[in-house]
Amino acid sequence: MADIDYQAQHKKRLSWMPWLYFSLKPKHLTWAKPWQDDIQQRLCQLETIHIGEQCFIAPQAQLFAEPGRDISIGNQCMIAADVFMHGPITLGNEVAINHGCSIDGGRNGIKIGNQTRIANNVTIYAFNHGMSPSEPIYKQPATSKGVVIGQDVWIGAQAGIVDGVTIGDCAVIGMGCIVTKDVPNFAIVAGNPARVIGDRRDKK
Repeated sequence: MADIDYQAQHKKRLSWMPWLYFSLKPKHLTWAKPWQDDIQQRLCQLETIHIGEQCFIAPQAQLFAEPGRDISIGNQCMIAADVFMHGPITLGNEVAINHGCSIDGGRNGIKIGNQTRIANNVTIYAFNHGMSPSEPIYKQPATSKGVVIGQDVWIGAQAGIVDGVTIGDCAVIGMGCIVTKDVPNFAIVAGNPARVIGDRRDKK
């Protein structure tokens, strides 16, 4: 029987569940940290990306940042497999982006505050298309206002956030909801379009 490559399987596990990276035992960090260092150094060489300390970026993540459309990643962030990111994007510290998310900063960018958690398959687009019926949409100019997401925000799986939205600190965005308007601090929102259904300060 051929030798089983447990390390390759472990790398795959980390890529889809990146929070496990931060609890690895020292014996696993002897291969995991050089692996991550290589991935992150290569990204910084190829793209206009700035990466903080003790981050995890899955090799299957696709990050694109041309000059003037930088991606800045704070300390202890994690970006899982099959994430697409196109700058300008700024992540604070301890931000988690789980698998399958699609995040495009348009012209005016996306800012995500410290300790915000983004579940799988969330879409955040900081641009929009003109929709005049006088000509095809693809010929109309795109607009970009930017998106701001505060700190300690929890964004549920498959949620969508449109251009121009600001989400306040400590808000909770329900699974599958579409956020088209600003969300106050501590608000819990759900639905399509998203509406306030509670206040996080009422939770014990």
